[in-house]
Amino acid sequence: MSENGGREEEEEKMEEQNDEKKMYKVLMWGYLPGVLSHKSPLTSPVDVQSPETGSDVQSWKDVCGGGCGFAMAISGSGKLITWGSADDQGQSYLTSGKHGETPEPFPLPTEDRIVKAAAGWAHCVSITEKNDVYTWGWKECVPSSKVVANFATGGSFEGDAFRKESPVLTDQESPRSQGSKSIGSSVAHQDNKKPEETAKRRRIATAKQELESPPPADESLSAPPCIVELDPGVKITSVAAGGRHTLALSDVGQVWGWGYGGEGQLGLGSRIKIVASPHLIPCLDTSSHGLDRNLGNPQGSITTGSQTHKALGSYIKRIACGGRHSTVITDVGVLLTFGWGLYGQCGLGNTNDVLRPTCVSSLLNTRIEAVAGGLWHSVCLCDHGRVYTFGGNQFGQLGLGTGTDHAETSPRLVDAPILENKNAKVVSCGARHSAIMTEDSKIYSWGWNKYGQLGLSDTVDRNDPCEVPIDDCTPKNVACGWWHTLLLAENRL
Repeated sequence: MSENGGREEEEEKMEEQNDEKKMYKVLMWGYLPGVLSHKSPLTSPVDVQSPETGSDVQSWKDVCGGGCGFAMAISGSGKLITWGSADDQGQSYLTSGKHGETPEPFPLPTEDRIVKAAAGWAHCVSITEKNDVYTWGWKECVPSSKVVANFATGGSFEGDAFRKESPVLTDQESPRSQGSKSIGSSVAHQDNKKPEETAKRRRIATAKQELESPPPADESLSAPPCIVELDPGVKITSVAAGGRHTLALSDVGQVWGWGYGGEGQLGLGSRIKIVASPHLIPCLDTSSHGLDRNLGNPQGSITTGSQTHKALGSYIKRIACGGRHSTVITDVGVLLTFGWGLYGQCGLGNTNDVLRPTCVSSLLNTRIEAVAGGLWHSVCLCDHGRVYTFGGNQFGQLGLGTGTDHAETSPRLVDAPILENKNAKVVSCGARHSAIMTEDSKIYSWGWNKYGQLGLSDTVDRNDPCEVPIDDCTPKNVACGWWHTLLLAENRL
């Protein structure tokens, strides 16, 4: 459910050249319903068999997590590999390529190498070496029309930008009607109307239903892989998939989004049910944030619109999606969040939905380098390797030593003794569990463990980070699916 961050392009190229001389393997632990429905969950790391033969047998490039019942990784030859649900396991059966237990290449309509990919609840998105973006799965997550006008510069949506069958008008609120509340260096465009208790219960029930029940296995609900049409010259370098929405980051630091936006997770300033075309999200657009005002920043260093814009950053360098919320990081390490806020997963000190990208002001003095989102929580890493978490903590997924139902609406430092003198560099979130990799190639996990997704040889939830035992290999990347975890590791000679 997350984009794990990356390196500069030149560094990536050099590392890729070195990687070609190394042998990698993928390990998995946790639960895939179609694979393990008649077996016990994998509570400890287990090698995933390579699907390919030939020169790169047993070689992998990266892990991409997975969705509701399926797993996804990239082979050494650049093939997208999926495995997971059987034909009675809902939408994921269609999304994962109907491969069942055996990892196999997903049938994409291209022979180009896949370099990055992400999976939502029941949809996937991938990037080729030529920067083409393909997406498939649940229809509402797959664009059905061409790119719309540049929303950030005042353009309006054109054509079939919104699905006609969606009840857009009944669930949409005008940006002008949204209250604006100063938060640090930005203006929070939020739904300030406190929800009724019945509405809150309905939203909680919906979230739990999404988590526990795969969507129906209906071919008519699933769209085959198609290329995402963007403006000419747009070069997408990373993607992130949420429960029912998608973000894509371009090489010039612009963020595009499409899919479901009912809680503001597409950053449009209103509750759009379905956005059927990629739109440009105005993450750092001063006019859309009202940054021409004197915001009275408590640090006293940001006073005018231009100063505020400069302090927030010039472009976006990282993106991540939670179940119904989104997070982005600017080039100067500022964290912006938007979307569903019922459990405080936007980190703004309240439980309001956030309809536009908004600065997490409590972290303004901390340079954020990586971020990931779960169904109800968020985890971010600062440049010193420290871990901050916020949002729902029903199963200890915040790693704060408590397992209560009390939400943390502002970022809290994870100061577990086991992480002392450890610098985290990769973070990923499952539905209700979290995992990090440190600079010394150690893996730590915490949270929900009903299906062994923490890799700790049992099914006991953890509210503190615990080290995952990894033998005979060196971890290189970790990626969480909804109920499982994948690890890319280098074989030790």
